[in-house]
Amino acid sequence: MKTFYTLAVLLLAVPVYAQRYEFGLFGGGSFSSKSKVERSGGSADAGFKTGFGAGLSLGQNMYDKVGGEFRYTYLRNDLELSSGGQKATFGGEAHTAHYDFLLHTAKFGAKVRPYVAFGGGIKYFRGTGQENAVQPLSSFALLTKTSEVKPLVSFGGGIKFAISRRVQFRVDVHDFYTAVPTKLIAPATGASLSGWIHNIVPTAGFVFTF
Repeated sequence: MKTFYTLAVLLLAVPVYAQRYEFGLFGGGSFSSKSKVERSGGSADAGFKTGFGAGLSLGQNMYDKVGGEFRYTYLRNDLELSSGGQKATFGGEAHTAHYDFLLHTAKFGAKVRPYVAFGGGIKYFRGTGQENAVQPLSSFALLTKTSEVKPLVSFGGGIKFAISRRVQFRVDVHDFYTAVPTKLIAPATGASLSGWIHNIVPTAGFVFTF
């Protein structure tokens, strides 16, 4: 009889424990800061145009207020170079993969759970446009059809709203902080490009617990 009660308790505990895992789907915008390409006699703004992002997350609530998640985001942002009324654009996309720690202000199971997130990973940049023999502002830099991987620092926050015991609506914003990809935006001879990019990604989506 004792064995029966022990098994019953374990079987009841499994779904409770399992519900501490979360699978999320999300989508939203993608906004990036600009960097300067400098050369003797002038400079140009280099970076990425406003675009969109979408992805998925897989997380776990290790404790009532502390969790962690793996997050993948696809980002579509075209490359852009501008100076003195001239502009050059080029197709571009990126893939981010990172792990964040989540610190919630409310316990697991609460109706509303604000949180802050921080972590790190990688960002894979890729130029997807068609290269031409002549490109505007080529004396500053060339926008190229190549790829580049950069380390990524992620930080942000959001709020989870419980719709039911197993479904939550989630809104958040992340800042993906990376060095400028100087292979995609290749400085011309005599020009220099360096610094960091803030890629602000606000999203909304749904989280399913299991």
